[in-house]
Parts: sequence; structure tokens; C-alpha cells
Amino acid sequence: MSNYMITYSGKKVNPMQLRKNEILIEDIGHALSLLCRGGGHLKYFYSVAQHSINCAMEAKQKRFSTKVVLGCLLHDASEAYLSDIIRPVKQHLENYLEIEAMLQNRIWSKFSLADLSDEEYRKIYLIDDIMLENELAILMNGSVDSNISTLESNPDFSLRESNAIKEQFILLAKELEKQMELE
Repeated sequence: MSNYMITYSGKKVNPMQLRKNEILIEDIGHALSLLCRGGGHLKYFYSVAQHSINCAMEAKQKRFSTKVVLGCLLHDASEAYLSDIIRPVKQHLENYLEIEAMLQNRIWSKFSLADLSDEEYRKIYLIDDIMLENELAILMNGSVDSNISTLESNPDFSLRESNAIKEQFILLAKELEKQMELE
């Protein structure tokens, strides 16, 4: 049994000991574009990457800092190395939550987000929650709370090709990184 995974870029990495130089936006964008939200229980395929792009666009529309916009784009990046586990299950997997937090912190650090303030984290995860409410209403069957939060942006919940999402995710991440360097 091996203690590594092979990423899309061909790197052999141990997710439990992931180093900064092993974290590539191309690997994250590729993996997240192929991971379906909601454990796959949606009307059609909708990826974690598309969700993350929608979160970033909402933060941008709200005129949040570039740092928060990038944080929104990368808030689920650890799932590129762990996969997506639905919230009702994730909360019962204590060790998983520790591993996810450890990986996410390494990713935050790689992309100059290690110093996010409590307020910035609050904004990122508030947008994540609001986007989830809207996704549930649009992408899932069944009863949904009619008091869903209104979004300021116009998120793309359409069925899209994974390569197009991957490229959009990577391009947006690189643009935001460059913008942060200039600020």
C-alpha cells in the first residue's frame, strides 16, 4: 500500500505531508472540476470548482478584498487531495476535519492567505453558506427553505464542461494572485 497519490500534473505527493512546492493550482483546478458537489445527488453534474468560482464572483460583486475573493476561490481546495464529503457526514469525522484543516492551512500558506483575519474567514464561509442555500434550491430535488439568501452576483449553475471550468478556475486564481502582488 503506497503512502502517496499521483496528482494530475504527475507529482507523487503524500497528502498527509503535503509541501508547498507540491501544491499546484493546475492540480487543484483539475481535481475540483471533476468533483461533484452534494455527493453527486444533484439534477446534473455541478463541480466543486464551479461552486468555488461562483463564491469568488459573489465576493467580487460584494467588493470584498482580493484576498477574500481568492480565499473564496480556494476555500475547498483541500478537497483536491481529499475529495468532497457532504456536510452532514463531515461533521462526524473528527480526524477528517483535522486532516482537512491541516491541508487547507498549507494551501492558504502557499497562496499567501495564511494571515486571513477572523473577519475575512467569516466573509469567506458566509458566502459559502449562502451559495450552498442557492445551490440546494436550484440543483437538488426536494423541499428547500423558501427564505434563501439573495446573491448579489449572478452565479452560473448551468451544466458546464469540466475542462472549461478547470481553465476558468486556474485563470481566475492566477489573476487574483497577480492582483494581490500588486496591492
